[in-house]
Amino acid sequence: MRKKIVAGNWKMNTTRPDGIELAKAVVARAAEVPAGVGLIIAPPFTHLCCCGKALEGSKVELSAQNCADHAKGAYTGEVSVDMLKAVGCQWTILGHSERRQYYGETDEKLVEKVKLALAAELGVILCVGENLDERKAGKHLQIVEDQTKAVLANFSAEDMKKIVIAYEPVWAIGTGKTATAQQAEEIHAYIRKVLADKFGAAVAEDVTILYGGSCKPSNAKELFAQKDIDGGLIGGAALKADDFIQIALSF
Repeated sequence: MRKKIVAGNWKMNTTRPDGIELAKAVVARAAEVPAGVGLIIAPPFTHLCCCGKALEGSKVELSAQNCADHAKGAYTGEVSVDMLKAVGCQWTILGHSERRQYYGETDEKLVEKVKLALAAELGVILCVGENLDERKAGKHLQIVEDQTKAVLANFSAEDMKKIVIAYEPVWAIGTGKTATAQQAEEIHAYIRKVLADKFGAAVAEDVTILYGGSCKPSNAKELFAQKDIDGGLIGGAALKADDFIQIALSF
């Protein structure tokens, strides 16, 4: 059985006191979530450490929102995988569309980041997805295939045990628009086919694939009912503990 996961990407939101309060609020309700559903939160770098302490003893795991593409050195402003491990991170999100769009993150850089994360025994949530123009042009399947292959061509079936894919239709992030359950399932099933072509059907069936485009309590149940959707990478709704937990109860 593939693991179900609901991961909250807080992005550049919350101060340290707010973050601790939110983390504690998630922990307070985490026991309501069935054992087979994993919970992950990804606070900003500045309060990963204190939020991690708030998660101790709970089922909620800690993720960073990014990591450096170098192990250490003269890279001002960057945060290495060893630094993330040292503050208790178990995961890092990589390749988010905002990193690609605003900061020019390339597939080549992502390959280096994934290699470093896996070597540090961090799980990876690897994001792929098309923008609105690509969707309108009917290129959505090709874009997602190209992004998936460009990174994962460099990794093995064994590596895939530590990699989760998150499909994020860029046109649905923060816009209030959501892919229909059928649109989302089409892409998720296609990603699984791409994985099967590369790693074999058995490996592809084991990979968790999350939906990441304006998932909220009102639509999570329909999305999660789809065969190939294994949970969500949640943005805005992750900033309210009750909404986040309600999403996790939608399986």
